[in-house]
Order: sequence, then structure tokens, then C-alpha cells
Amino acid sequence: MIAGLVLVWGLAVSAVFNPASAATIAIDVGHYREEPGATSARGRPEFAFNLDLARELETALQARGHVTQLIGADGGMRDLWRRPRAARGADLFISVHHDSTQARYQSTWVHEGTEQRYSDRFAGFSSFVSRENPGWRTGLRCASAIGGALVKAGFTPSLYHADPVLGENRPFADKTSGVHYYDHLAALRHAGMPALLFEAGVIVNREEEVGMRDGTVRKNIATSVAAGIDTCMEKDEGGRMKDEWKYNGKDNVHGK
Repeated sequence: MIAGLVLVWGLAVSAVFNPASAATIAIDVGHYREEPGATSARGRPEFAFNLDLARELETALQARGHVTQLIGADGGMRDLWRRPRAARGADLFISVHHDSTQARYQSTWVHEGTEQRYSDRFAGFSSFVSRENPGWRTGLRCASAIGGALVKAGFTPSLYHADPVLGENRPFADKTSGVHYYDHLAALRHAGMPALLFEAGVIVNREEEVGMRDGTVRKNIATSVAAGIDTCMEKDEGGRMKDEWKYNGKDNVHGK
């Protein structure tokens, strides 16, 4: 990912709108202000990174003609099940996050007079889908398309989440595109539409955090994610999405 960042910082990515792929995309800002997720190597909360990228992604998707719903942007949405419920009617739910590592792989350093935790061992993006989500096959197709677009743009998947020691033993759904299965993940299993969780980068990695803070890098990530969504939302001549899923009118596959 570090090498990829150098490439992408100077990369000009152009968006080409395809009217046939226009869709409604729900963008979930991961975590909330009281529990803001991971803390970066320089002490910035994950929620702040998530919000910045979610807004950039919203801009990129709207530029391509998609309708967007930004969920959790005020930082007050505590209950995970409320997020996919707020996305009812969307064609895709994507939860935006930034990654960390297990504490045992982290060390400490002092940044601007404050001790912070970091790990430069891991870097890269990843995505997760739940087979308990009724539209998981479409979610997987979207996650694969997003990963493919990111790789094409010079980014690298992290891969460590599949390792039983280094990660959490999350099996690969698509290794090349950095996609894993995470079946019991609440934000995905409660969704009544295709859903995925996207980790943009590892913010406890000191160099990768610099990239995640950089506006040009963030724009290139958002543009690549939007390009992947274009691919997976493509419709046939009859206006139906390829591999179209059927919304069951319930909050999750179990009907709860």
C-alpha cells in the first residue's frame, strides 16, 4: 500500500458517467462520536477519517449521476441496526471505515508530545460481505468491482484479515480484490439490500495515515470506489441490474 500511495498521489483519475448504471447508494459513516472507532498513529479518531471519505465518495457518486443517502454523518447514530433501516429503498449499502490491527502488533511512539500507538507492519484496503445479507451475491460483486478499481488505481489490498494469527481468520471471498466474508457483522446482516463494509486503509500505519489524510489520495480512493460501484450497478437493456436481487421487505434475511 505504501508503494501504491506514491503512485496514486500523482494519478489523475477521470470519471465517466454511464446513465445505465445510475442507482441509489446509501453511504454509511462508520462509528459515531462517542465511540469513534480506531485511533490513528497520530491520535485522530477513525470517525473523522470515515466522515471525510464518505463525503468525498458522495461527491464522486453524484458526479456519476447516482442518488446518494449519507447515513450517520452527524455522529449520533449509536445503534447499528438503525443504519441499514435508514437506507431502505437504496440499491446498495456501503459502510465506510478505516482499519487498525490487533493491539499485540502495535508499538508506541511520541507524536507532538503525546504517546500514541502504531503498527507499520500492515497496510492496504479491504472489504467485507455477509452471507446473512439477502443480497450478498450482489454485495460481493460490488466489493470485487471496487477492489479491482482500487488495484487498477495503484492501491493494494491488505490481506491480513484472513490470517488466523495476524488477523481474525476472515476467509477470502475474493483475494485478488481484498474481499472477505464476515457473516455475523451487524451492519450488513440487518440490511435488506446488497451491502458491504469498506476499510480504506490502516490508520495506525504511520505512512498510510499520511495518505489517508491527503485530499488527493482520498479523492482517488473515492473515485475508484465510485467506478467499482458503476460496474456492479450496471443494468441490462431492460433496465434491470445484472444478477438482480429481490428485496424481501424485511430488515434482514431472518426477517427480524
